Amino acid sequence: MLILFIGLMVIRSIIGPRSTDRILSVNMLGTMTICSIAILSVLLDEGYLADVALIYAMISFVAVLMMASVFVPSRPKAPELDGDEKEEEARLRD
Repeated sequence: MLILFIGLMVIRSIIGPRSTDRILSVNMLGTMTICSIAILSVLLDEGYLADVALIYAMISFVAVLMMASVFVPSRPKAPELDGDEKEEEARLRD
């Protein structure tokens, strides 16, 4: 079942219409890979695989943050107001 979901996320990361869809699918791919490594750690009774899963989780987290900072546009800053406009805005808020 996990392999099926990994395949679906690979397809989603390729055809996702927006960059945020692609970033989320890559994040989900990382999460499912970590789960796979953790399951293998239990099944094979190998403790070092849990360490590998933790390191992969940290790398995946940083990679998603980097992709989000590059591909997701930030909100535009509000234009600067001069003195009269600031007074008018403060009056309207009250």
